[in-house]
Amino acid sequence: MTPSGEAGLRRIFAVIDLLLDAVDEETLLPALFPALLRAVPGDSLTWSVRTPAGRHPITTPSGLFGPEALAGFFRNAPADALFRHTNTGSGVPMRRSDLMSRTEYHRLGTYAEALRAAGAEHQLATAFPAGWARSGRRTVCLVVNREGSDFADADLEAATLLRARLGHALDRLAPPVRLPAGLTPRESAVLDLLACGLTDRQIARRLDVSERTVDKHLEHVYAKLRVHNRVAAAGLWRTAGTRLV
Repeated sequence: MTPSGEAGLRRIFAVIDLLLDAVDEETLLPALFPALLRAVPGDSLTWSVRTPAGRHPITTPSGLFGPEALAGFFRNAPADALFRHTNTGSGVPMRRSDLMSRTEYHRLGTYAEALRAAGAEHQLATAFPAGWARSGRRTVCLVVNREGSDFADADLEAATLLRARLGHALDRLAPPVRLPAGLTPRESAVLDLLACGLTDRQIARRLDVSERTVDKHLEHVYAKLRVHNRVAAAGLWRTAGTRLV
């Protein structure tokens, strides 16, 4: 094995050691992100957790995408083949260059609205099941970005080696959640968004349901939690404790 190959394996093993030693996500993620950027070298990464209640992206460096850039990205995301691969496809590690040419990439709305300003000229992305939130199963989409040269086959192999181990570690750290008072996952998703201050209309849009459906869910929630209004339900849900989602 070449010296560079040995160094690459050491960086992969460093990530694996972090995953094996982790006791919770709160302390794992700040150490994990820099280690991932060493194992799959890049300039930045996005770690986006998807639950039935929505998406929760985190970036390194922090603030890589502002609110307008994120809104623009997700507005154009359905036309982006790499997004579809991680959102509804197999999620195996994939380079953007395996799916489209640079010219095709630069024509995308996701590039114009968000990725160009972030220096994401090349991307390697993967997705995997990653434990549970109160509202249901979680999936993580991990994207590593580079401005210079494209990702090599060795980078793709490193991401493939780490993908299953990341999923196993997060399944261990975020086991299925016992829902209080017989709440369903969809009711929990409504409560998650309610506790974040969203209106019924915003919750309906986020969950792709009607406002009437949200009202019905809230009626059931009030009865199960033995409260009489949305303020009380949101307060009780917040104080019940939350997990990193």
